[in-house]
Amino acid sequence: MRISHPMHRWLAGLLLSAASAVAMAQAARPHVVVLATGGTIAGAGASAANSATYAAAKVPVDKLLAGLPELASVARVSGEQVFQIASESFTNDHLLQLGKRVSALAKQADVDGIVITHGTDTLEETAYFLNLVVRTTKPIVVVGSMRPGTALSADGALNLYDAVGVAASKDAAGKGVLVTMNDEIQSGRDVSKTINIKTEAFKSQWGPLGMVVEGKNYWFRAPVKRHTSASEFNIDEIQALPAVDIVYGYGNMNTTGIEAYGKAGVKALVHAGTGNGSVAAQAVPALQALRAQGVQVVRSARVPDGFVLRNAEQPDDKYDWVVAHDLRPQKARILAMVALTKTNDSKELQRIFWEY
Repeated sequence: MRISHPMHRWLAGLLLSAASAVAMAQAARPHVVVLATGGTIAGAGASAANSATYAAAKVPVDKLLAGLPELASVARVSGEQVFQIASESFTNDHLLQLGKRVSALAKQADVDGIVITHGTDTLEETAYFLNLVVRTTKPIVVVGSMRPGTALSADGALNLYDAVGVAASKDAAGKGVLVTMNDEIQSGRDVSKTINIKTEAFKSQWGPLGMVVEGKNYWFRAPVKRHTSASEFNIDEIQALPAVDIVYGYGNMNTTGIEAYGKAGVKALVHAGTGNGSVAAQAVPALQALRAQGVQVVRSARVPDGFVLRNAEQPDDKYDWVVAHDLRPQKARILAMVALTKTNDSKELQRIFWEY
């Protein structure tokens, strides 16, 4: 219909200007891509009272984002369903596929930040892997929840809102891969899941990097270990990850596991020792034999905090073993896999464990 009346033309112009202003405002917001992999944050229980009994990886990313309209005020958000699995089922192939997708997105000029929704069981392993191999300064945030979205006091919505806000923030750039849960911003390198039935499940012995309060970031420290853009590793160059496994130290330990992993062809074995990475006397010869076969031995500790001292408890120089420093066994495995794509020299591996 033709608009001829001056008032009509004025109203039409006003509406057009308003629409243009909204479009410009939306375009000016940072673009954050949410990569969904499943987990509790995409879970559903039979009733609102089910906070610990539920089915993980049920809600697709489009419904996850549609249920949080507040995100529109923070960023332009788009979503991709990469996997739909519980995180205990993550494999090396999943890590590689996810890492390559994150790397590709980070290279796009129209992407300002990336969020990965993830199950909490192996969230720390994925976060550390990405921290090692994705070469970017753009914010990468891994997020999960301890309760499904159907539960009373579900934590996933706020965790995701905070994660998108951090990923959209310029002040999060260059800090490596982050984990944003329970109002805290943690380093993907340092953080571990410490309890399975509370929302404050993820902790670091070195403390969080910062906090998110009502959408605003407050920073208190920065990571000092090498990561992301400063890393010597690059996911674009990694096609496969070598076999690295973990054996657990305990009272009356036998050597069956050590010998079995050796026969299975592992390239490195992480020993999750007691205390300061202690190794039972009866296990030392088996680990020495493994090292003589060319398998790298990484001495870690099963205790939640502290770090393993080289040549304390065991003569690491004499045995040509590597110590994991402050990395828990599951993260020592991640670093060993990545490092072995570059070198099989034990001295170089030890340098890498000190630096990353």
